[in-house]
Amino acid sequence: MNDAKIRLRYLGQTVRVLFPGHGSPQPYSLLPHALLPRRLAPRRWWHAALGPRVMVPVEGSISAYLSEVFGVRVETVLHVRPARRANRKPILEAHTESGLIAFVKIGDTPRAQELIANEAGALQRLADLPLKTIQPPTVLHHSRWRDLSVLALSPLPVTGRGRVPATLLARAVKEIAATGGTEHAWHGDLSPWNICPSADGRLLVWDWERYEIGVPYGFDALHHLFQRALRRMDAPTAARACLAQAVGVLAPLGLSAAVARQTALFYLIALADRHAADGHEPLGPPSTWLNPLVDSQELLT
Repeated sequence: MNDAKIRLRYLGQTVRVLFPGHGSPQPYSLLPHALLPRRLAPRRWWHAALGPRVMVPVEGSISAYLSEVFGVRVETVLHVRPARRANRKPILEAHTESGLIAFVKIGDTPRAQELIANEAGALQRLADLPLKTIQPPTVLHHSRWRDLSVLALSPLPVTGRGRVPATLLARAVKEIAATGGTEHAWHGDLSPWNICPSADGRLLVWDWERYEIGVPYGFDALHHLFQRALRRMDAPTAARACLAQAVGVLAPLGLSAAVARQTALFYLIALADRHAADGHEPLGPPSTWLNPLVDSQELLT
């Protein structure tokens, strides 16, 4: 450990913690326990049983930078995650004495910086639109700090994580698609863990890094279906389920059965292309989960 960077061990992997700086260090704790780290949080007296202190330089650190940005003293909690995905990046919670004021994404790789820039642009676009069904976060700050990109987003009023009603999800998909103007748009990762019903009946939606304009109508609904299926099935079975259920899922959007099945195939191909571009195959090679499905459909035409 030194003043330039701090490295932590997380489930057998080394994770770089972005607190460069100098001066008197501040004590942090690795929570909830050193054997299974989740967060790097400011040290409190009751953390003594959780392990030794992690000394983090304060002057010139990201906490000091965010304090300047928000004009108030900020403490940060770092969500420690291993780099197992192409879009994995450090996520900070920025806290003041009044509570949580922002979630802060740190772009520490070229790909992460690209995704953060795309999210900032998407949210700025959405901020100018009269949205009625969805509520995205607001961009509070977007700039560069040292050689990193920094995106601070407003917290959304999450009060619980209940199941999203199908009617609300369909309305959200329609509204997101309409944000593209003359072309259809999609959120790009409308997974169950990126959305939540709000108390006022809208849908809270975060993680807009994959927002894109110019895609077939219904991609978001299919992505939500596929990601739910992957929680219960292997990739080949989930892909078949996505195609089989596409007609029912896309019917509320006004798509015919033939168009729905074609859209499902286009979506799965687009997802495989995304993974290839990222250099990461979380579902395995497309030859194992996508090609057999496409080949079977070609035999039917």
